[in-house]
Amino acid sequence: ANLIFIISLAMGTTITISSNHWVLAWTGLEINTLAILPLISKSHHPRAIEAATKYFLTQAAASALVLFSSMTNAWQTGQWDITQLTHPTSCLILTAAIAMKLGLVPFHFWFPEVLQGSPLTTGLLLSTIMKLPPIALLYMTSPSLNPTLLTTLAILSTALGGWMGLNQTQIRKILAFSSISHLGWMTAVVIYNPKLTLLNFYLYVVMTVAVFLALNTMKVLKLSTLMTAWTKTPSLNAMLLLTLLSLAGLPPLTGFMPKWLIIQELTKQDMASTATLIALLSLLSLFFYLRLAYCTTITLPPHTTNHMKQWRTGKPTSIMIAILTTVSVMLLPIAPM
Repeated sequence: ANLIFIISLAMGTTITISSNHWVLAWTGLEINTLAILPLISKSHHPRAIEAATKYFLTQAAASALVLFSSMTNAWQTGQWDITQLTHPTSCLILTAAIAMKLGLVPFHFWFPEVLQGSPLTTGLLLSTIMKLPPIALLYMTSPSLNPTLLTTLAILSTALGGWMGLNQTQIRKILAFSSISHLGWMTAVVIYNPKLTLLNFYLYVVMTVAVFLALNTMKVLKLSTLMTAWTKTPSLNAMLLLTLLSLAGLPPLTGFMPKWLIIQELTKQDMASTATLIALLSLLSLFFYLRLAYCTTITLPPHTTNHMKQWRTGKPTSIMIAILTTVSVMLLPIAPM
């Protein structure tokens, strides 16, 4: 059954990112939503059912707004082409719909709750592949969208993503706020350099996949559990530490590169004040990344002694985590020109 849902997810994503017609893009978004719901609620825990319900209602509302926006545009201009979104009202409605799909502030409330109620593997899908169709729509429509509105959403997302993650002890919620903060950076630059948004998104996906796979292997969901994980998986803990620092955007790790390029691009566009503001706001999220990284290095004794050295992941998972971590932490020899 899981295979059917994964295939449906891949199909929905492919339909949306390769379509030129609004109705086809909307169909892909709906397929994606329906395919992920069973994966969120498969544990039958009340928290998982609640998460699935919240996800369904939010995504259904966002999809309805996408359809309404495209119909308004078609009514006014006679165009159903995604790149021909020219009517101002349609642009505003679409921006709200994409923000709701992605979980940008102020439409972010559903995302931490849904991620907290989902298993880690489903949380991985929600944080990566489910973000691709809305990002693709944002990429295709970026020339038509309102720069002031997008910049406002970006600043708010970077601020609240960092601020609300500070007092969390649940790792899935911390990663949800981290995702909101990263999406703020992507939204800030999408009008001026859409390809840079895609680069940021791809690197974010690589780093997030590495973190989620490592946490899933160690069966860690809370900071208190992470503090004793070193005894089970010392090698994996070291890799997780480096990946978290990369996700935080510390030089000379890979995660620093997209931030550097975005700050440079915004400065070129005479938006140095915005660049400074989001750079300062990202210090908030840097704090909780450092706290997570610190928890991986704490040497608290475990509750029982039979946990020692249980480095027993399957070979394919170990190899995949190692490769993703290497990509996440290596210094890329790419300097902004």
